Amino acid sequence: MKNRVTKEKVQKYRIITSKAVKIAENSIIKGKGKEAKEIIDMVSNYLSDSEYFEKNKDLVNAFATLSYAHGWLDAGVRLDIFDVKDDSLFTVK
Repeated sequence: MKNRVTKEKVQKYRIITSKAVKIAENSIIKGKGKEAKEIIDMVSNYLSDSEYFEKNKDLVNAFATLSYAHGWLDAGVRLDIFDVKDDSLFTVK
């Protein structure tokens, strides 16, 4: 079924979010290091939470925490904390 949260879907989006956070870490706008660290810390926490939920067979929350993680990254882009251009990984202006 297309609308189901599967282990494969969780893993796919974890890879996408992990790739995006690495790009963000290398795209911090000068003078925004403090804000970037806060966002990256939140993303890392949500990625860790996702792994925890997946290990406990709670795929819905595993997927939800990945959505929160990626939302933090997108917020950082929109708030001019990260200077990224990849509109396949981020919501860019």
